[in-house]
Amino acid sequence: MSEKVVKEKVLCYVVRDGRLLVLRHTDHSCEEVGIQVPAGSIRPDETPEEAALREAREETGRSDLKIVRKLGEATYDITPYRYEIQNRHVFHMELTEETPERWAGQEDHDGEQEPIRFECFWIPLRAAHILQSGQGALLGTLED
Repeated sequence: MSEKVVKEKVLCYVVRDGRLLVLRHTDHSCEEVGIQVPAGSIRPDETPEEAALREAREETGRSDLKIVRKLGEATYDITPYRYEIQNRHVFHMELTEETPERWAGQEDHDGEQEPIRFECFWIPLRAAHILQSGQGALLGTLED
């Protein structure tokens, strides 16, 4: 068995009117990758806050995002998909302008790999237990 690596990650809970912004990969089935929130890796030169804003912008195509507050951190072991432990910095965020109910997003990865296409849409917060890979672990802290 491979040695597990620890990766620093961010999760973005973008909330509006009791609804959570989620993504689905349009090139992969829900059975493969599930429903997700904007999320990704913290780069060596970034703070968790900078990474959260960058990842949310990249995956949603929206620049009108702001951080409300950091909700906390959660650890998730993503094995057997990858031998990786993720230390997740979780942020409550808002969009400052109106959005459609659904829209297309795309993460380009700075041209280093093929773009990943997403469909962005809103779900009721009380339905957010459907998020993949434990991404909903700190949703309950939104009420604090």
